[in-house]
Amino acid sequence: MSTAAIPGAPLPVRTPGSRARGRHRRPERPEIPTGSPVLLLAVPAAAGPESRSVVEELLSIVRSEQNGVQTAAGYLSAHDAGPGTERTVADLLAEAAESGLPTPVVVPLVPGPHGFLAELHELAAEYGAPVTDVLGPHPLLAEAVHVRLSEAGLARADRARLFAIATAADGVVLTTVGGQAAADAAGITGMLLAARLAVPVVPAALDLPGSVAAAVAHLREMGSQNPALAPLVIGPEADSELLATAAEETGCPSAAPLGAYPTVGQLIASTYLATLPAVGFEAQAAEAAAGEDAGEPSGGRHAAQ
Repeated sequence: MSTAAIPGAPLPVRTPGSRARGRHRRPERPEIPTGSPVLLLAVPAAAGPESRSVVEELLSIVRSEQNGVQTAAGYLSAHDAGPGTERTVADLLAEAAESGLPTPVVVPLVPGPHGFLAELHELAAEYGAPVTDVLGPHPLLAEAVHVRLSEAGLARADRARLFAIATAADGVVLTTVGGQAAADAAGITGMLLAARLAVPVVPAALDLPGSVAAAVAHLREMGSQNPALAPLVIGPEADSELLATAAEETGCPSAAPLGAYPTVGQLIASTYLATLPAVGFEAQAAEAAAGEDAGEPSGGRHAAQ
């Protein structure tokens, strides 16, 4: 009830409505405090038309999921982009340090282990920038893979719907990049996917010779007649030729990469939010404000001395 309905009340005051109850309710979105660091999405690819479109759409999803968050995309390199249109991770970290802004929180755009992570951590350490965990394994990634399979006609969109799909896969190879470490990590997401599809799921690495073929052979030995490939790949982190070659060499149909599927954007936002309490952004903002009040320039270790 609003105070507008109470006689003599000075001003109407909005009373928040009660939250929806039940397991399907949408969780409340935490507010981004003023002075929070930028979410810097680290893209393991050179800037180019294909990677740019996926990245821009994902950041749009992040901003729609979390009002007030400031986002930026940093690429592994920018030689494929026009001058001034893109920035590398190194560029953006240096610009933040020089301007005295809070150090960005770096979120790697990969679902699991990847070769570029060592270089990314080394670069971030130079600026004292926190790097979050990778995006997987996570149930939301299993959901995204499931949807991509259903879009390709390789799986039912919903187990509750009992209509038949003639091309439905009776076994799935969950393909990723990052060598054996990535394949091992993908096994957890694979278990979640197997529970959704009620078919066996075997992980494999696209960049490990023979890995995908061995996984397909294993499924056939288990009795699978129609195995399919399901990329646990967002897009920029993998060469598109790897996906095409795997499908051609195994003779198996393949779903599309995850791309800018909404749950990937949700994972990026939640990964960033989970890191904020640990990076002490409130202290950074207070210190910067105090420095400005005192007439002193603020900045990190890379600021002008």
